Amino acid sequence: MKNIYVGNLSFATTEEAIRSLFTPYGTVERINMVTDRDTGQPRGFCFVEMPNDAEAARAIAAINVT
Repeated sequence: MKNIYVGNLSFATTEEAIRSLFTPYGTVERINMVTDRDTGQPRGFCFVEMPNDAEAARAIAAINVT
């Protein structure tokens, strides 16, 4: 199981948008969109859990922008 950090997201980014970005590379188990505990507003990052390490590595290689 890989837990992938995804940062620098627009506050308008949805879980569905993240799922559609990662799904072509494999199974997405869960997406944790991090929000501010006081306001409930998005914090601009999330974590994507993918159960298959090879699929996760493929997704990281394809999506990673430096």
